[in-house]
Amino acid sequence: MPSWFPRGLGMAVLHAAAAVATAKYAVFQPTERTLVTAIALAVLVGTVALWSAIDAWTGLADAGRTWFVAALVAGVGSGVLTVVGRAVFVDRTGVSALASALTGGAAFTALLVLVPAGLGLLVGGRIATSYRDDVNGESDRDADTGRRPSPRPRRKAEPAR
Repeated sequence: MPSWFPRGLGMAVLHAAAAVATAKYAVFQPTERTLVTAIALAVLVGTVALWSAIDAWTGLADAGRTWFVAALVAGVGSGVLTVVGRAVFVDRTGVSALASALTGGAAFTALLVLVPAGLGLLVGGRIATSYRDDVNGESDRDADTGRRPSPRPRRKAEPAR
């Protein structure tokens, strides 16, 4: 099984569940849904960022491409699952809502997966690099000055002729 499949499917189910839960809450509390929406978005973004950081930390091969494809799968899958979930649990949403869920809704979900995944991959890669340096006893700091060496060291001045 490709590594993008469980990530895409998991994010699609999580996003659809959050969308259906916030829609169900909006039915009973239409004026007080801001906090619930903010909490749902925080949980979704945090889950993606944490999962992708763990992937980068463990050294998943081709993690960027994996999360890109997973974001696309999550967008489309979440659109379909959201329409089905709202039809069953909330307000009998019809097939007419599927078009907007597969265009704008899918694009929003894909971005809501892709952006935190990129940040998670960046942070996880940095953590993995510093962890490997600590384990191997290597340090990227100069022992005398305690500063990092320059990527482009200066040339020593040659004596004038």
